[in-house]
Amino acid sequence: MTTGLLITLIVIIAFLVLVPLFIFLRVYAHDSKQQEHSILRNYPVLGKVRYITEKIGPELRQYLFNNDNEGKPFNRREFEFVYKSAKYNNRMIGYGSERDFNEEGFYIVNNMFPSQREEMKIDQEPKVKTRLYKVDNEKLFSRKEHHDEDILDPFYLTDDDAIVLGKNTVRNPFRVKGLIGQSAMSFGSLGDHAITALSKGLGMAGGTWMNTGEGSISSYHQKGDVDIIMQISAGLFGVRTKDGEFSWELFKKKSDIDQVKAFELKLAQGAKQRGGHVEGRKVTEEIAEIRNVEAWKTINSPNRFHEFNDAKGLLEFLDKMRDIGGKPVGTKIVVGDEAQVESYVKAMKELDIVPDFITVDGGNGGSGATYYELAQSVGLPTYAALPLLDDLLNKYGLRNRTKIIASGQLVTPDKIAMALSLGADMINIARGFMLTVGCIMAQVCHTNNCPVGVTTTDPDLQKALSVEEKKYRVCNYLLALREGVFEMAAVAGIDSPTKFSREHIVYKDRLNKAYKVMNYSHSS
Repeated sequence: MTTGLLITLIVIIAFLVLVPLFIFLRVYAHDSKQQEHSILRNYPVLGKVRYITEKIGPELRQYLFNNDNEGKPFNRREFEFVYKSAKYNNRMIGYGSERDFNEEGFYIVNNMFPSQREEMKIDQEPKVKTRLYKVDNEKLFSRKEHHDEDILDPFYLTDDDAIVLGKNTVRNPFRVKGLIGQSAMSFGSLGDHAITALSKGLGMAGGTWMNTGEGSISSYHQKGDVDIIMQISAGLFGVRTKDGEFSWELFKKKSDIDQVKAFELKLAQGAKQRGGHVEGRKVTEEIAEIRNVEAWKTINSPNRFHEFNDAKGLLEFLDKMRDIGGKPVGTKIVVGDEAQVESYVKAMKELDIVPDFITVDGGNGGSGATYYELAQSVGLPTYAALPLLDDLLNKYGLRNRTKIIASGQLVTPDKIAMALSLGADMINIARGFMLTVGCIMAQVCHTNNCPVGVTTTDPDLQKALSVEEKKYRVCNYLLALREGVFEMAAVAGIDSPTKFSREHIVYKDRLNKAYKVMNYSHSS
C-alpha cells in the first residue's frame, strides 16, 4: 500500500469517526444544559431520536402502520379510489371489501330486480375528450405507464331530471345536469395552479359547478368553461368596501358576470363554525386586491354577518340579493340541533321566503385552516344532519321549494348515494378534488408549506402542480363518480339517482339488527 493511499484511508476513517463524535458531544453539551425539554436534559441523544420519530410519526402511520381502513380523515382505500379514478377512470377492486361489516353503519338497499343499463335515464352527449393513463408493466421497483387521449361518456342527467335552482324565484335560474360539484375552496386557501386545474377539469366534464369559497371570485376560477357559485361569508370578500361594509354595487357587478350562476351565504362550515382564517404569509398582493383587504396580514372573518342577526334578517337579506342580482341565492349551514333548524325553517314559512338551496356541511367536513376544538366537537356529521333538515322542510311544506346540497367526506359513489337517500339533492366535494390535483394529505394546509403545491401561494412550491396534467384527473374523477352513482341507482332498482329516497337506505347496528330510516316523500 502506498503512503498516499494510507494517508487517504486515515483521513477518511478520522472523518467518519471524529465528525460524528464532535456532533454527538456538541449535541450532548447543549441539550444536557437547556431547560426547555426535560427528556433532552437527562437523555440528550435518545431524546433527539424520540423527537425525530415523533416528527415523522404521521407519515409512518399513513404509509406503514395504519391498515387500509384506519386512516383519517380518509383511509387508504378512499385515497386510492380517488387517485385511480382520476388517473385511470377505474373503479374496480379485487377479492372483496375490507370494510368491517360487524361495525354499525348505513347500507344501500339492493333491489331483487335491479334496473338494466338500457332502462336508466342517462344523457351521454356530448362526449368528453380526456386523457387516461395505462399501465404497461408494474414490478416491485419499477413501473412503466403511458397516457392516451380518450373519449368518455359524461353520465349527465336527462333534461327531465336536470336540477334547477331558483326555478320560480329569480330571473336567471341555474340549471345543472349533474348532481356533483366542487365545494367551496378559496383562492388563497388554494394556490392559483390548483384553482386553475380544478376550473379547467370541471369545465371539461361539464354539467357541474365550482364554488369559489369565501375568498371571492378570481380570474383562476374563470379559466375553465365551468359554472360558478360565488360564496359570500361574514368577511364579505369581493363585495365589501374598504371599511368592511356590504356593497350592493359590488354585488351587482359580480351578479352581472355570466359565469356566476348563483350565490351562497355562508353561515358556517363543517370544520369551523366561525369566520374563515388565512395566515398572513398566504395573503399576497393579488389575493388582497381580490378580497379588498391588506396584503400579508392574517385574515380572520367575523363569526357571523353584521348585516343580520336572526333568521328573519337573513331571509330578508337573501331575498333582496335575489331581487338585485336576479340569480339564485342559498345558504350554507352546519346543523347543531333540531330546535335551531326548525326556527330557521319556520321563519321561511312565516315570511314566505325560501332559499333556492341549502348547503348542509357536516361537522366531519374539512378546512384549510381551523381550530382543533371546532373540527373535533362542533356540528352534527352529514348523515345525521341531512334527514333532520329534510324532515323539517317536509313538515312545513317547503321541501319542493328548495334543494339540499350535502357535503362532508362524500368522496365515493356509495357515500354519495347514501347522502342522496337521506335527503340531499346535490353533492359538494372539496377534499376529493384536492386529491385529484395532487394532495397527499400532509395536513399542513394552513402553513403555506404544502409540499405538492395545492394549498400554497408560494410560487416555488406551486411548480409541483402541473395544470395541464391535473385538469384531466379532475375531469376523470368526476366522470367516474357520476357513473358510479348511476350504478348505485340501478342496483337500488331506480332509473335515476334523482330518485334516491329513504326507502333505499338501511342502518345496521353493532348487534347486526337492521333499521329502516323513516321517510317523508320529497320532490327532486
